[in-house]
Amino acid sequence: MPKSFSEQQKKNIRHKLLTECTQQWSKYGYKKTSIDTLCANVGISKGAFYTFFNSKEALFCEALCLVQDNLYKQANEIMANSPNKYGLAEVLKVTYRQYCKHSFICNTTSVDFISFTNKLSPIQLTAIAEYSQKAGQVFLNKPYIKFKINQKKAISVITALLAMVSSKEKMCYDHLEVFDFMVDNLINDICE
Repeated sequence: MPKSFSEQQKKNIRHKLLTECTQQWSKYGYKKTSIDTLCANVGISKGAFYTFFNSKEALFCEALCLVQDNLYKQANEIMANSPNKYGLAEVLKVTYRQYCKHSFICNTTSVDFISFTNKLSPIQLTAIAEYSQKAGQVFLNKPYIKFKINQKKAISVITALLAMVSSKEKMCYDHLEVFDFMVDNLINDICE
């Protein structure tokens, strides 16, 4: 019979499971991250795990949505403090760094990610899609962000810049400096 946890313990364990899941997923991928390892690292039994999440996929789905939501909040805060193209440039830099830290939020065509999404319910898939779209809305339709070029073209340029994360290991120079340089120089061509 699983140990009974206080409400505070439940909150702490749930937070630890989400944090550990995010770290393990970033490091090893979905398939190689096991519930056994997560439970051992958090200090609970595998049976107790199901007190917090009904499946591995439920944990991973919530972890992904949490990472996406944190990125959205961070981007919103940046844009609120700097409501202009330079704020947008900062949002792109932060987003790129989060993509580097948590590749699972951007590498949605990998076999590992597809394996994960194939096991999700339609409700979970919708939640992930909504969080993903929410992040893109941070700079779209803002009165203080005016594109010099067609909006779809601007979004495509931004998408191409962020896609650089998939080839960062192939660069012969620090990829963060390269990304920042590109953003700093392109932002004036993209936005007024």
